[in-house]
Amino acid sequence: MPLRYRLPLGLLLLLLLAAGPLWAGQKVALDYHVQLLPKSDQAEVRITLAEGSAVRSLDFDLGAPGIYSDFKADGQWQLNVDPAHSRGLWRPAPGSASLSYRVRLNQPRKNGTFDTRISANWALFRGEQLIPPANLDQQDGVELMSRLEFELPKGWKSVETAWPRIGKNRFRIDDVSRLFDRPTGWMLAGNLGSRRTTLGETEVTVSAPKGQGMHRMDVLTVLTFVWPQMQAVFPRNPAKLLIVGAGSPMWKGSAAGRNSIYLYSGLPLVSESGSSPLLREVVQLFSGINDEPGHDWIGEGLSEYYAIELLRRAGGMSDERYQALQHKLNAAGKNVTRLRGQQANAAMVARAVTLLQALDREIRLQTHSKRSLDDVSQALMRMDKVNTASFIQLSESVLGGTSEVLDSPLLR
Repeated sequence: MPLRYRLPLGLLLLLLLAAGPLWAGQKVALDYHVQLLPKSDQAEVRITLAEGSAVRSLDFDLGAPGIYSDFKADGQWQLNVDPAHSRGLWRPAPGSASLSYRVRLNQPRKNGTFDTRISANWALFRGEQLIPPANLDQQDGVELMSRLEFELPKGWKSVETAWPRIGKNRFRIDDVSRLFDRPTGWMLAGNLGSRRTTLGETEVTVSAPKGQGMHRMDVLTVLTFVWPQMQAVFPRNPAKLLIVGAGSPMWKGSAAGRNSIYLYSGLPLVSESGSSPLLREVVQLFSGINDEPGHDWIGEGLSEYYAIELLRRAGGMSDERYQALQHKLNAAGKNVTRLRGQQANAAMVARAVTLLQALDREIRLQTHSKRSLDDVSQALMRMDKVNTASFIQLSESVLGGTSEVLDSPLLR
């Protein structure tokens, strides 16, 4: 008969306690507090964990030296400075634990314009700047509940982000695609003018500092016009879409972020030729296509293709304007001999668009108009990463055979 030995209850409890906290299913608050400091072109950020022992460490990628400074930490902080890529390792103390630092918000370009900027009356920046990317090592079973709060300078009225608002200047940060929830996307604070509407299931906000020449209602009008066509191809329904803009000295371009878009206020919403930087960024955001390095002709080409095509489908482009745009694309891309292997420039994007147009015609012809490039794009949306080989494979699967259009030196 086997021997059985029972531990005394008191000893069993001591062993369980010594093994550490029981974290399974425990929610721990992770608060980001941001104070904007226009006089120094910075923001002061404080990251607070309600229970520091829930996280073993946060290993931050701080980028080039000089962007982040003045670190103060509850617990252990180790800064490794490198000329190209600095890192910071935080091991939080038990109990309520905070890490604070300052971040430089102004990001000037060589031509004197700014990617992001803080001025006396407003600030336009990315959430990624506030909280650098980090590798999170947390206790098993812990769920961090993240919130973002802004402390605005005196006289500043409001702040806009693409995250759900839970208070005047407070937002909930919940990104199911990441273990470490941090604020991302375009953000704008100051004395703002904003216009809002609901398109489908998405709350759309267009916001800019007052006096910056942003045509807010025109932006909403273009989006309302094209939205049904956009949804037919890219059936995504983000809860919020934020479009921010400003005039000089901001960069004279456009860029998509997480559920958000930056648009220079002086750009035409639809140019004389029919192209639209606004729609290009909306397509990029809704398609969510992630190119592998060296294959960005796919995402860039599809964004420009659909910026033209969706406007045409919505009735916003006459046949004459469409033909004029075709001549312009053909001329711009005529000297391009290779699409893959390097970062796509304007000429490569133009050549990619004409290639995609030819592929769409080929698919429609071979399938008797039952399939199109839309089917390829919707399949690409479901992929984590896309390269030229997978694009060809998907296209030929939709086509039902070998593609003559894609059997091209451009893609070899």
